[in-house]
Amino acid sequence: MSMTRRAFLTLFGTAAAAGLGFSSYALGYEPMIDLRVTSYRPVLPRWPDELPLRIVALADIHACSPWMTPKRIADIVGRANALEPDVVVLLGDYVSAIRSARKVPDAVWAGELARLKAPLGVHAVLGNHDWHDDHQAQMRGHGPVAAGEALVDAGIPVYDNQVVALEKDGARFWLAGLGDQRALRPQRPEDGHYRGVDDLAGTLSGITDDAPVILLAHEPDIFPEVPERVALTLSGHTHGGQIKLFGQTPVVPSKYGSRYVYGHIRETDRDLIVSGGLGCSGIPVRFGVPPEIVMVELGGTARA
Repeated sequence: MSMTRRAFLTLFGTAAAAGLGFSSYALGYEPMIDLRVTSYRPVLPRWPDELPLRIVALADIHACSPWMTPKRIADIVGRANALEPDVVVLLGDYVSAIRSARKVPDAVWAGELARLKAPLGVHAVLGNHDWHDDHQAQMRGHGPVAAGEALVDAGIPVYDNQVVALEKDGARFWLAGLGDQRALRPQRPEDGHYRGVDDLAGTLSGITDDAPVILLAHEPDIFPEVPERVALTLSGHTHGGQIKLFGQTPVVPSKYGSRYVYGHIRETDRDLIVSGGLGCSGIPVRFGVPPEIVMVELGGTARA
C-alpha cells in the first residue's frame, strides 16, 4: 500500500521523537543550523565556453518560525552574497509548508531576500506552496499571488511563463521562468489532480535569437518535455526527498519517483540540476539531505 508524503513524514517524525539524539539532529541541527554550498561545473552542449557564468540558486525557503526565521534567511543571504554570483535565481516556495509553524509575513521574508546582490540581478519563479497559500488566487483560478507580489514589491522580478535576455561580457543569454505546474488545488475531489499554470511552449516562444537558455521551473517533472534548445533547467520542489535513509529517499513529490529527486541529471544531451532546497515541508525534519545553496559555474573552466 502506498503512503503519502505527509503520512510518511508524520510517521518518520514520530519515530524520530523516540530517540532524543536522533531527533535532536533531524528536527534541530540539520533543518535549523546546517547549511551547505553544493557546487556544480557541468560542461553543457549548448553553453558556449567563452561565456563564464556563476549562478547561485536558492530553492524552497519555506519561511516560518522557529525553523526558517528572518535571521536564518538573512544568514543564507549573506552566504549566497559571499559566493559573488553573476546572477541569483530563486526557484519558488517561499512561504511556510508546516501546519504547526508560525508564518513569517511575506513582506519580511521578501525584505530579507531583497538583500541578495548580483551584477545581473535576482530573478524568481513561484512554487506550488506560494499558490496554495493564497486562498484568493485559488478561488480565482489565476494570479497574482501574494508571495509574488511581495517579491516584486521588494524589487525582485517574478517570471510566470516569461523570459528575459541578460548580457555578460558582451555575450547574451536568456532566463526563462515557467509558471508553476501544481498551482491550483482541486476544488472538489472529483476534479482530480492539481492544475498547473505552466506554458512551456508559450514561454520559450518569447526567445528571439539563438543565444543559450536557462529554464527556471519549480518542479522538475517538466524536464522530459524540455527541448534540447534549453541549455540547462534548474529546479527545486523535491527537497532532495527531505529524508534519506540507507541511500534511499522513501517519499519524493514527483510522478517520476526518484528519477529527478536531486542533483545533476543528464538525459539525451539535456541537463537538469535539482536543488535539495533550504526549508522543510510537512514536518520540520531533514535527515541525510542538508539544506543547501546551489552554485553552478558555466563556461570558462567548467568541468563535468
